[in-house]
Amino acid sequence: MIEKTTDIAQSKTNNIFRKLSIQVGLNGLSFCVLDTVSNKILAFEKITFKVPSTPYLMLKELKNMLGQKSNIGSEFSEVLVIHKNNMFSLVPKPLFNAEELPNYLKFNAKIMANDLIAHDEIPNQDIVNVYVPYTNVNNYIFDLFGEFEFKHSGTVLISTLLNQNRISDQTVCYIQVSEKDMEMMVVSNKKLLFYNQFEYQTKEDFLYYLLFSMEQLQLDTRKVQLKLFGNIEEGDSIYELCRKYIEYVSVFIPGNLPFPYEELEDETIDFSILSTL
Repeated sequence: MIEKTTDIAQSKTNNIFRKLSIQVGLNGLSFCVLDTVSNKILAFEKITFKVPSTPYLMLKELKNMLGQKSNIGSEFSEVLVIHKNNMFSLVPKPLFNAEELPNYLKFNAKIMANDLIAHDEIPNQDIVNVYVPYTNVNNYIFDLFGEFEFKHSGTVLISTLLNQNRISDQTVCYIQVSEKDMEMMVVSNKKLLFYNQFEYQTKEDFLYYLLFSMEQLQLDTRKVQLKLFGNIEEGDSIYELCRKYIEYVSVFIPGNLPFPYEELEDETIDFSILSTL
């Protein structure tokens, strides 16, 4: 992003220490405001679209949420945008070339000639996440707040879960469950084996993507640990269906996060946003 005089810089001068994290995707939006001094969440709002949206309509809803009627506010010392979409590709760092970004995506994502392509480095893994952010969202946030940071949701999820899996050599399959999509990640011997996103409509769709991915990875359903988190509880239809095919299934409670997770038992704050506070 081009640097310029920003409201964020002015907020720091005025001793405003509030961080805004936004997750944007075609299935919904999430917003969280953190007081970085008291470490308290000041506001949280979430919208789930009834049907998958478009970048144009998503931006329209984003503008409504950041408008005068919202409790989110308008002055922040930090702003982070998390782009959640399936227009990404994980590239081994030794093979990465910043001048070849479109070539990493052209086989698994529909990209236009004028699309902005960005990349995040995943710490300690020699992996680069190449992706297409929502340019219209970035432009709007820049016009509204000035300089800000943005990442792909996969970067956040992979980095956070790998940090939580540092002491285990077991093979673990994590799935963040949302109402209409699932983010699946497999870790073995402290290394990332697999990460992908899938959209599903039924619990049978969910199971298909899970079992097919495990089959391709040659994982033994009697040995791998399946840890579900997000919009899921024990006894849910997806949870019970997974138990019929996977030996070890549990609801995962994240630890070592910047904000105490145990204080959020009644909240629905997205794991990706929580991880960046």
